[in-house]
Amino acid sequence: MTRRRGYAVLSALVALVLTVSAAIYLTVTADNGTPLGALTDDRPHHGSSAAPASTGTWVGAWSASPVGGEPGTETTGLAGHSVRNVVHTSTGGTNARITLSNLYGHEPLTITHASIALSAGDGTAAADPDSMRRLTFNGATNVVIPAGEQIVSDAVHLAVPHDSDVLITTYSPTPSGPVTYHPHARQNSYVAAGDATEDATGTPYTQQTPHWRYVTGLDVLSNEADGTVVVFGDSITDGITSTTGANHRWPDILAGRLRTALETGRPMPRYSVVNEGISGNQVLTDGLGRPAENQSGLDRFGRDALAHPGVKVVVIDLGVNDILRNPQLADPDEIIAGLRTLVREAHAHGLKVIGATLMPFEGHRGWTAARETVRQQVNAEIRSGRVYDAVVDFDKALRDPYAPHRLRPDYDSGDHLHPSDLGFARMATVFDLNTLKGAGQAEL
Repeated sequence: MTRRRGYAVLSALVALVLTVSAAIYLTVTADNGTPLGALTDDRPHHGSSAAPASTGTWVGAWSASPVGGEPGTETTGLAGHSVRNVVHTSTGGTNARITLSNLYGHEPLTITHASIALSAGDGTAAADPDSMRRLTFNGATNVVIPAGEQIVSDAVHLAVPHDSDVLITTYSPTPSGPVTYHPHARQNSYVAAGDATEDATGTPYTQQTPHWRYVTGLDVLSNEADGTVVVFGDSITDGITSTTGANHRWPDILAGRLRTALETGRPMPRYSVVNEGISGNQVLTDGLGRPAENQSGLDRFGRDALAHPGVKVVVIDLGVNDILRNPQLADPDEIIAGLRTLVREAHAHGLKVIGATLMPFEGHRGWTAARETVRQQVNAEIRSGRVYDAVVDFDKALRDPYAPHRLRPDYDSGDHLHPSDLGFARMATVFDLNTLKGAGQAEL
């Protein structure tokens, strides 16, 4: 009898655990690539709309690193204005969520209204009215983001196509201090006076801006992608000299190449691609300020690379600014040691790391023969196979064969450091898609 009673108690406990587990599953939105549980509201209108039950994998569709506090916003921020950011997706999905950052704010940032919608067309602030969705945060339409922090919205049901423009709009009624922003977006976004968050016409958005403000990520619940590739770099990855509004940054083109390969039946991993480049970024050295603006690769790697949903591969193209911006002669061993630290961190999360050689820059105002020697030493170690899991040789692909310390003229934007659109296309073309295979599993 005692044994039978023990079995009965054990069975009751198991049943209780299963019931509680099911309840938790149905009420929590998964953030690590697992399917969403049942959520309640998929209203296709301007009201707050949580995502309905769905399946797929959460991946990054677009991203931009927070860089600093926007000059001129130190006192009032953008109080009383709607900010409509235009972002471009590398993959599609059935549900979406965004990340908003107040990393460089000195005061709490109050957002009372936020929305997401598909763009009505290139180069416009107008939205497809049927796609307009009000965003919520833990079920509320307003949210307060403390200084130095970020927040992820609730998921909403929205069919987001790949290779499309998405409008992410926020309204803040009160001063918040410096606006956390990403300059050099190479994409025009918009600002309107007053709360025009759910305006689909675009008419109130009379001011254009070359920056992304507050928003640092767009994730989608995708049936097209099973993981995320994070491209982590400096202005060359940021695409600072690419054509504005054309999405000619090399990670954009890489995403298109990977998607085309899959569509034509090539056995490739189904990955999205997100861009975590910051112009002027270095492996080792932070910018000024507290928190530091333009944080070093070492300091921002956890946030900007490892924390993406479903991340499988990190591509690193970083190091030239450590050579160019160092008032002394940079130590190649220190640069390599910093890169190896990034690789170790990625490996600790089960990620594969692909690294790029540093491209030539003779003719640029910062070039010297001594700095060229450092670049060659760094590249020799990268090519040796002792730094990364795989290597893409951008130096070899873009250098002038008749003057190998320089970019080939048609790949040069004109400043002898950054590629032209043709050069960015060349970078994406020489990237061996097969190196994306064999990625580990990330448990974030």
